[in-house]
Amino acid sequence: MTIFEFGGTGAILETLPLAVGGGCTFNRAVAASGIRDIVETAQRGFVEYGFLGGAQIDPYGNLNTTVIGDHAQPKVRLPGSGGGNDVGSNCWRTIAIMPHDRRRFVEKVDFITTPGYLSGPGAREAAGLPRGTGPYRVVTTLALLGYHSESKRMLLLATQPGVTVDQIVENTGFELLVPDRVEENPAPSAEELRILREEVDAEGLYI
Repeated sequence: MTIFEFGGTGAILETLPLAVGGGCTFNRAVAASGIRDIVETAQRGFVEYGFLGGAQIDPYGNLNTTVIGDHAQPKVRLPGSGGGNDVGSNCWRTIAIMPHDRRRFVEKVDFITTPGYLSGPGAREAAGLPRGTGPYRVVTTLALLGYHSESKRMLLLATQPGVTVDQIVENTGFELLVPDRVEENPAPSAEELRILREEVDAEGLYI
């Protein structure tokens, strides 16, 4: 069941939302509550996957959606957390979706809005976050990424169609773990593209 942080639970998405509080996120929903109820649901362990974006991400999956530069005098002030901190803190697995370039994939984020594995193994638990939770995947314009089970650093899992490993490394601002074998994601079929463009996102909001 899909839930949105502003309270839409089990909505029938006849159109894609522009924001997590858009009217369509409540369309024919099982329940229409609010952000506090959704956050509590995650805190109680009922949300398996949380989806997030970000302006910056580091090797441990920490996300920044707050500021670029110094917090007191930022170069750019971003939208902030919303429910992003709660999603990253309490959902069992988080999946980040973002463009892939060196400005976004950085050695150290300017501000931790959403905790990933913080500084490495054991850091989430030491900070009081639920054991067994944390970043799971990063889906980008170039690659599918995961995290090493022991070091908790970001790991290349697969390239997007037509993208090389060298391109991914060149567009990552930190040392990315690259295994000996890297898969290539299959290209979408003509029918899958038609469904995405004509049915899922007919208004071209995201595609």
